[in-house]
Amino acid sequence: MEPAGATDGMDGRDILIGIDGGGSTCRFALLRGGERVEVVRGPANVHSDREGAIRTLRDGLAELSGMCGADLAEARLHAGLAGVLTGEDAGEVAAALPVRRTRVTDDRPTTMRGALGARDGTVAAIGTGSFFGRQAGGRRRFIGGWGHRLGDEASGAWLGRALLTAVLHAEDGLRAPSPLTRSVLARLGGTAGIVAFAKDASPGEMAALAAEVLGQADDPTAADLLREGADWVLRAIRTLGWTPGERLCLPGGVGAHYAPLLGAETAPPEGTALDGALALAAEIPS
Repeated sequence: MEPAGATDGMDGRDILIGIDGGGSTCRFALLRGGERVEVVRGPANVHSDREGAIRTLRDGLAELSGMCGADLAEARLHAGLAGVLTGEDAGEVAAALPVRRTRVTDDRPTTMRGALGARDGTVAAIGTGSFFGRQAGGRRRFIGGWGHRLGDEASGAWLGRALLTAVLHAEDGLRAPSPLTRSVLARLGGTAGIVAFAKDASPGEMAALAAEVLGQADDPTAADLLREGADWVLRAIRTLGWTPGERLCLPGGVGAHYAPLLGAETAPPEGTALDGALALAAEIPS
């Protein structure tokens, strides 16, 4: 890419921009003439902080413009952002950006496109949160993505919350204690400490507890929780229409841990959500 101030006369119509925005970071990619540059900025969650998300997006685009030395007004841009819940959300964000041909969605379409490319298949995207999606015959359908308070089944945050519930159930005599429940109970300061922790814990803090489940999969409690999570995955992808033999991808840091429990062959993702955003940007009419 040419530096800021380049005078090649390019007006940006040959530029594609993809954005993958989440609650902790926002990643930008600009593609022109086979060359790609990337920028990373702070959070861009439209639901929790719309003004902050728009500011992050505008700052990232300004940095990209400076790096490639081009006006981005005529570029094609697709942004997949956490917290986009309605068409009004998407429209307001798109109108605030200095790129005329902008399409804004939540982050599910970009993640699925990155994982599957243009081919048919099913995605179980499971990290701190989760969602499930399938594309087939030119149509896309999604399940989940409703956040840790109401959903995100099988996710890291869900596993962490389920672990704490299991610890409390063991103390109440509703299930047998295990080495894992005993260690968590002691480390968090007993039942009162667990309740205090859960009161204000963020999804990321809950998901940090999932590492103990994943790292002790032979513990009876951990095994139960992983089986329950795998059952959620199977229920979701079957509801979407997945059948054995169809391509199944498990992007996200937690998803791979469910693979042995699904009884299904899985395929590695083709790319990232940022790659998916660029691919969707290329589909915007020029």
